[in-house]
Amino acid sequence: MKKTTLAAAALLLGTATQPAFAQSLTAAFASEPSSVDPLYHNLGPNNATRKHMFEALVGEDENLGIVPMLAESWTTSEDGLTWTFNLRQGVKFHDGGDFAARDFLYTACRIPNVPNSPSSMAGFIKSATSITAPDAQTIQVTTAAPYPLLLTDFASFGVISASANGHDGDVTYTPEGCPGIDSYLDSNAYNDGTATVGTGPYKFVSFTPGESIVMARNDDYWGAAPHWEQITIRPVTNDGARVAALLAGDVDVIEKPPVQDLERLRNDPEVNVVQGASSRVIYLHFDHQGDPSPGIEGTDGKNPMMDVRVRKAISLAINRPLIVDRIMGGLAVPARQLVPDFMRGTDPEIALEEPDLDEAKRLLAEAGYPDGFKLVLGTPNDRYINDSKIAQAVAQMLTRAGIETEVDAMTASVFFSRRNNYEFSLYLAGWGASGAGMASPLRALVASQNKDKGLGGTNRGRYSNPELDAVIEEALATVEPEAHDALLRKASRIVVDDVAILPLHFEVTPWALRAGLTMDPRADQHTVLTSVRPAE
Repeated sequence: MKKTTLAAAALLLGTATQPAFAQSLTAAFASEPSSVDPLYHNLGPNNATRKHMFEALVGEDENLGIVPMLAESWTTSEDGLTWTFNLRQGVKFHDGGDFAARDFLYTACRIPNVPNSPSSMAGFIKSATSITAPDAQTIQVTTAAPYPLLLTDFASFGVISASANGHDGDVTYTPEGCPGIDSYLDSNAYNDGTATVGTGPYKFVSFTPGESIVMARNDDYWGAAPHWEQITIRPVTNDGARVAALLAGDVDVIEKPPVQDLERLRNDPEVNVVQGASSRVIYLHFDHQGDPSPGIEGTDGKNPMMDVRVRKAISLAINRPLIVDRIMGGLAVPARQLVPDFMRGTDPEIALEEPDLDEAKRLLAEAGYPDGFKLVLGTPNDRYINDSKIAQAVAQMLTRAGIETEVDAMTASVFFSRRNNYEFSLYLAGWGASGAGMASPLRALVASQNKDKGLGGTNRGRYSNPELDAVIEEALATVEPEAHDALLRKASRIVVDDVAILPLHFEVTPWALRAGLTMDPRADQHTVLTSVRPAE
């Protein structure tokens, strides 16, 4: 048996009590969760909110490393097919009920059956061929093949109470369905508080859509005592309004302060700005299959993006450090790989590429486009930090190389709909990697589209490379950490060499707080108020 030892990491979530402050804290979020149901919608604001009330079997620290949570330890079998999780003793739900293995099984049962889920979390349990409870404090998970990302998947959803959902007694889970459970509560039972019963450091008080989510301190929490007696999350989607609310003292914390306001906020003695590196890469995705491709003129109907020389020319034409400096105001790190170097699977031998306009022009001519061509670059204008401004800068750089580029910017909802319909030959988007590191964008963005294998779900460039697919699939079936990471590095090299996708930079995420407060920035960009505390 191979045992996972995380004693040091456990200190992050230890049971030692800390002084609690009988005070309230109010935060302004840039986006509102669509529900407080932790299993309803796999969406950033929802996932950040659920971390306050609902805990996962295992957690992720600020840099997305796996740490114990509701499971205090786990082992894997020698063949890598069976995982055994030992549950933490003495954990209580907010209603006083005991947390036990059956609650995790019930959670797994409900995940694929959440009514009207706009983005299901079913993929997080898809690898499990069986989930059983040998006893009340043990969970055993079996997979059809070795699967090293199981912990990351299980860190991605919160555990709900079977009793609070109206189910008493044992639970039997099967991938085909759970005997004895005929129906599941919908998300309204969570939004009104009926079923909003977790094990987390805060308890549900109220959810008023468009106005606030209010939570109260869980005085019976098994871990470190929360600092605040009550926390309130207010949705404030307008950047200027969030800043104004902070400066007026209406809120204590804001997420995503606009880049243009950061210098002023840093110089304000009543404000503390905290920032940290994120796992979110901003990238350009090519149309690898459309022929002709939409938005391209001057190529006699051919799709130039299918030629690696054109893709390399586009990469060489873009000055990443200039975008970071001029457009992002330093709130970014230039990128060539799909995850930052503090995450697993990056190849340290892959250097940042220097821009070279002359070489870009030479490659275009070699590919048969000495006079360039016309191109439309699609982008959202309200999804990522300065997204449309980045697209405009890229367009100017490509135009100087001979590719006359026009930007088509639109709201995120319109953009993603058009992107999913393959309406762009080149588009700008972002991907926030999970604790799986390089495996996260590899399997989503550049693996060939394959629903049965759960690969290529966000590969809207339709890139397909059998050599890369084989390496990715081997990595996803290799549990031994060093061998797994070596395969990820090999895959990253293939992506870079073939310019399958074009990373631009990793976002650096800022938060602004009232003076005297600080917080721990998270690589997943989630605003988790349990880390907000008085500065020492």
